[in-house]
Amino acid sequence: MASLSSQPSKKGQRSPGGSGNSQAGSRNSNGQTVKFARRTSSGRYVSLSREDIDMSGELSGDYMNYTVHIPPTPDNQPMDNSVAAKAEEQYVSNSLFTGGFNSVTRAHLMDRVIDSEVSHPQMAGAKGASCSMPACDGKIMKDERGNDVTPCECRFKICRDCYMDAQKETGLCPGCKEPYRVGDYDDDGPEYSNGTLKLPAPDGKRDPNNMSMMKRNQGGDFDHNRWLFETSGTYGYGNAFRPQDDMYGDDEDERLHGELMENNDKPWKPLSRRIPIPAAILSPYRLLIATRLVVLCFFLHWRLVHPNDDAIWLWLMSIVCELWFAFSWILDQIPKLCPINRSTDLEVLREKFDMPSPSNPTGRSDLPGVDLFVSTADPEKEPPLVTANTILSILAADYPVEKVSCYISDDGGALLTFEAMAEAASFADLWVPFCRKHDIEPRNPETYFSLKVDPTKNKSRSDFVKDRRRMKREYDEFKVRINGLPDSIRRRSEAFNAREEMKMLKHLRETGADPLEKPKVLKATWMADGTHWPGTWSVPSSEHSKGDHAGILQVMLKPPSHDPLMGNSEDKLLDFTDIDIRLPMFVYVSREKRPGYDHNKKAGAMNALVRASAILSNGPFILNLDCDHYIYNCKAIREGMCFMMDRGGEDICYIQFPQRFEGIDPSDRYANHNTVFFDGNMRALDGVQGPVYVGTGCMFRRFALYGFDPPNPERMTQVKESETQPLTTSDFDPDLDVNLLPKRFGNSTLLAESIPIAEFQGRPIADHPAIKFGRPPGALRIPREPLDAATVAEAVSAISCWYEDKTEWGDRVGWIYGSVTEDVVTGYRMHNRGWRSIYCITKRDAFRGSAPINLTDRLHQVLRWATGSVEIFFSRNNAFLASRRLKILQRLAYLNVGIYPFTSIFLIVYCFLPALSLISGQFIVKTLNVTFLVYLLIITICLIMLAILEVKWSGIGLEEWWRNEQFWLISGTSSHLAACIQGLLKVMAGIEISFTLTSKSAGEDNDDIYADLYLVKWTSLMIPPIVIAMINIIALAIAFSRTVYSSVPQWSKFMGGAFFSFWVLAHLYPFAKGLMGRRRKTPTIVFVWSGLIAITLSLLWIAINPPTGAAQADGLGGSTFEFP
Repeated sequence: MASLSSQPSKKGQRSPGGSGNSQAGSRNSNGQTVKFARRTSSGRYVSLSREDIDMSGELSGDYMNYTVHIPPTPDNQPMDNSVAAKAEEQYVSNSLFTGGFNSVTRAHLMDRVIDSEVSHPQMAGAKGASCSMPACDGKIMKDERGNDVTPCECRFKICRDCYMDAQKETGLCPGCKEPYRVGDYDDDGPEYSNGTLKLPAPDGKRDPNNMSMMKRNQGGDFDHNRWLFETSGTYGYGNAFRPQDDMYGDDEDERLHGELMENNDKPWKPLSRRIPIPAAILSPYRLLIATRLVVLCFFLHWRLVHPNDDAIWLWLMSIVCELWFAFSWILDQIPKLCPINRSTDLEVLREKFDMPSPSNPTGRSDLPGVDLFVSTADPEKEPPLVTANTILSILAADYPVEKVSCYISDDGGALLTFEAMAEAASFADLWVPFCRKHDIEPRNPETYFSLKVDPTKNKSRSDFVKDRRRMKREYDEFKVRINGLPDSIRRRSEAFNAREEMKMLKHLRETGADPLEKPKVLKATWMADGTHWPGTWSVPSSEHSKGDHAGILQVMLKPPSHDPLMGNSEDKLLDFTDIDIRLPMFVYVSREKRPGYDHNKKAGAMNALVRASAILSNGPFILNLDCDHYIYNCKAIREGMCFMMDRGGEDICYIQFPQRFEGIDPSDRYANHNTVFFDGNMRALDGVQGPVYVGTGCMFRRFALYGFDPPNPERMTQVKESETQPLTTSDFDPDLDVNLLPKRFGNSTLLAESIPIAEFQGRPIADHPAIKFGRPPGALRIPREPLDAATVAEAVSAISCWYEDKTEWGDRVGWIYGSVTEDVVTGYRMHNRGWRSIYCITKRDAFRGSAPINLTDRLHQVLRWATGSVEIFFSRNNAFLASRRLKILQRLAYLNVGIYPFTSIFLIVYCFLPALSLISGQFIVKTLNVTFLVYLLIITICLIMLAILEVKWSGIGLEEWWRNEQFWLISGTSSHLAACIQGLLKVMAGIEISFTLTSKSAGEDNDDIYADLYLVKWTSLMIPPIVIAMINIIALAIAFSRTVYSSVPQWSKFMGGAFFSFWVLAHLYPFAKGLMGRRRKTPTIVFVWSGLIAITLSLLWIAINPPTGAAQADGLGGSTFEFP
């Protein structure tokens, strides 16, 4: 009763036209041979051929794309394939894949990944029975609950390797010597996605053995007719059957039509709303901007036509600076004309995508998948415990488990990071269900257990206190294990290296070598299973250093089952009855690095994750986080999805969330919160074309990262019969030839095939006439295919160092290379192609992270940002060269990004003007007349009123605004100036200068969380602000003494200069506090440098303009002041 269909198989759908890169010994377009191999538990390597991976048997090429559908009758259940798929998935999750340029791609089957006992039943090293085959030390297969998977009714225990060998050789069970016939093992839930239903028994019980006995005829054979009649069953695809009332048929069009009818019956509701700023605030705000702009023009005109002839040099410097400040103010202020607020409706999102319906009785989610990227590079600078807590907050996010995939990029290739992530995956087996059971918030365990609030608030379960106490104890043990990993790895490596030295010494003695010769054994770093770590070793050596190691990929947590897996009171330490205990997919990635290749730092690491994730999970949306930024609001992903899935969401390239920080001192001395930028500038840009991308806390549309333009009906070369059908790559970009895909994206077939799928799955539901390029409801309820070794092997090749050669990665595709601020450039390229972005401010902070509170660290952070802006200004990413798709206000904002560091040159000159005015006795104007004072008063009042209104619509405080103004001057006279010098030298002469720390004092109080605030670390960036402060103080003293001792005191000139001098010193007050440290002590080097430079400049001024007797002659007798 089997039917032969021409429908492509799943493998055929992955790699049409043959095995492609999945075959052993396949050759890529650049001539490199990629081989696949696996290491068995006994230590031998065997080839990963297609027959071994897919178990496709001896099928000829003519039949590779045909699938035989066999009726799922009780005598012929398709469980062998299910067991094979589960075995393959477990094999993939227990194997460490390595490979790269001119090297064999190997799958290292690991007996254990960490020294401690793992909690997750399917991780390598979990407790389990051994294989019953002779001379085999492997573990038998397990399901997600940790139960043994026995492929045969006889319950013969067999591991994955032996099972596959038996299937290939004889097809007989080694235990009962009968063909494999599956018993009652089946943990798969009912399948509704394709319109067929698992066939129940007449009494509603699912017992295949009993039903098989009931339906046997007198001859003992199975009576198919009787079974079909009594069960209303179906033979499979293409056969008539009687569907139940709450089911839909096999016809896809009818199913989609039914879905659309269901949605049309309900009133359409938006997922997000745009909330305008009240006119009572916005109208005066815009009026004040216009008023200040007009008054500023009149003031500058007056200044130009009324020079100070007595001090023309002073007037000229001041007018040049004021003209630049006016231009800089326009660039910063004009894009703020259209601020808006937005809100989301999570309940409507749930109704549209997660609620059960007649066509979706199980309530499977129709939300698109999300791939979350976490990047780290050095476990010494970025503590593994912090990264592990970030991973735990991601795994516990409130989003459909089967739709979430988490990727950690370890750019340092450190075993410490790898084992810390394995510990986190093991601990997540308890932490994630605990968060779901008690609705924990935040889901970062370190932050949660450090909260200074009542933990029982809003908790209703009677066992919460007991569970929390137990979980706190488990987390403390988890932290001890993480903190002890460096010492554990060191002691383990020393022991194994000593063993290798003894073996080498014994070998030398047996061969008769010189006994005094010391054996040469590499100081390797060893994994927990007693094998070499393929990444960076503690003692670097060839092919095992930070810049020279193989690509590494480990699926630490395999993709979960598509249906919920409810816990019970026996499987775990806690009672998780009726709680979904599934965990999202979690993958460790360390891209290949080799000498001679430009790896492009963080941007290159992110692009490697984009390619690997496209092959493994292909989530249509990507959310990237720094390793110290964790999910503070477990519904943050849903908040962002409200915009992506709403009407008009198809042309949104990314959702930027504001950055919020913890551990900042209460006074926010150095404006670390940066609220003026995140709550002011970014909110204003949201009303134009969207906020700029700021590096972390951003949800991307994968399709936009691939360098395509937003959907546009006018540019489509062909129109599909239905707007809800997936398009091809040539439909998106008519200039892109399908044959040229390798030139843009590389030679991975799976990656190229994933592009239109990601675009289609990222569309909003077509439930409104205004939604174009939508998708039908229910299209994303189909379970994704299980991972196999060939797919993971291709992902390894996609993270190799040679993959990007002669492609457009980093130039048009993915994160853009060429700047230390790759985030801004990447967002600019998307806006320049016509995409728009959204700023999502949630009631509860979406993400939280850490920021440097030390003065020197803060200055160096700003230096890196400013250096990237200078690079942008001198590159083709300058907004002057933008396309017409970039809106005018958005263009001004991007121009300001590239120009703002150059304001430091004029700012430093202007900060010296008060001192020069006081010392010389002159002022920037000839006399302080009424016109000048009126203009100055109006401009100042407008500035104050603008600040108050900006505080009103942005929600920031006046103190935060003032802190931002203070640090603007501090950074402008230090980091921004250094960035200009560094950028100009790099562009003009190719010289790169790094401003590094030269001395450092340690903190004295380890218990103070703000101890870093008082650390004084000397850096050359401190010289300009110190000189400015000292010169202004000296000038005030000189001018005051001169005025006091003058026979005719000119207090007007003194007050004019003193006012601006105090203005400078008030802005530098936080800088002075930072130099004093905790006990108001300033390092001696500060006084040495500042005193030397101040005295030198004072003597230089005396030499240029020496005192004469003219001033004395003009006096009316009496004493006069003369500089000694």
